[in-house]
Amino acid sequence: MLEVKNLVKTFKGRTVVKDISFSVGEGEVFGYLGPNGAGKTTTMRLILGLLKPTSGEALLWGKLAAGHPDIRQRIGVLLESDGVYPRLSAYDNLAYFGHIYGVHGLDNRIGQLLDFAGLSERRHDKVGTFSRGMRRKLGLVRALLHSPDILLLDEPSAGLDPESQKRVRDLIVTLSSQSQITVFLNSHDLDEVQRICGRVAIIQDGLIRVCDTLKALQSAPERRMAELVPADASRCDDIVALMRIHEGVVDVTCEERSVFVTLHPRQKTMALVSTLEKHGIEIEEIRRAKRSLEDIYLEVVGGKEKDV
Repeated sequence: MLEVKNLVKTFKGRTVVKDISFSVGEGEVFGYLGPNGAGKTTTMRLILGLLKPTSGEALLWGKLAAGHPDIRQRIGVLLESDGVYPRLSAYDNLAYFGHIYGVHGLDNRIGQLLDFAGLSERRHDKVGTFSRGMRRKLGLVRALLHSPDILLLDEPSAGLDPESQKRVRDLIVTLSSQSQITVFLNSHDLDEVQRICGRVAIIQDGLIRVCDTLKALQSAPERRMAELVPADASRCDDIVALMRIHEGVVDVTCEERSVFVTLHPRQKTMALVSTLEKHGIEIEEIRRAKRSLEDIYLEVVGGKEKDV
């Protein structure tokens, strides 16, 4: 459905997107992650045909979005701006875009979407009086108005309260699983991405550093993680101190009554237990722990974000 081939974009001698390639299939929820200034929004604008690539191409159903109205008709978009008019009411905003797209049964469709967004009571209020979160929700339902086949969402949950964030997550999962709508999700909310995305790509400095299923990234052999549960929870701090100086340990953290240890591939877990036993620390249980998306992300980008 979406295929990006060797895409490059240069602005005034500065290359922002550097020869990236990936594809997204029908019904897939694809997470696109990266620090500020990494090239995420530029990638989306190239896909949409709002920017012309320096080289390479981004194809939707085998065509460029630019110059093909039939392709654009099948796309729903929410960029960093909400794309709504502040001097119009919520209803009039949706009616305006609905007429452009030729939506049938428009009044009913608008009513359904305003109900979903929790904006029915403000349907006739000017959008300029809305909070940031309310405008974001209106922008999201505007993107859904014409029942697109693919959604390109840039931080859809930004500015939303927790209840609305969950509602957006549930909607995305439903659209993907039941309606086979493809979702390209650009987000800083790693928890949101981990909950709903099957595959993720992490871009940094214009280059895609990793692109794989979340399951594959979490079980990558080069980074193993073990959860150590001590018999005496009060010894967790002692375990952390010992593991920090243990050869073969990459990282160590403590959460509640467990200690999570990231290991080099050749490091044996039982060697850690032997070390702890020598210091009088009994381990009650050892579990193989999965790395979180946050662990993977910080490992890839080095915990540094550009301010661009």
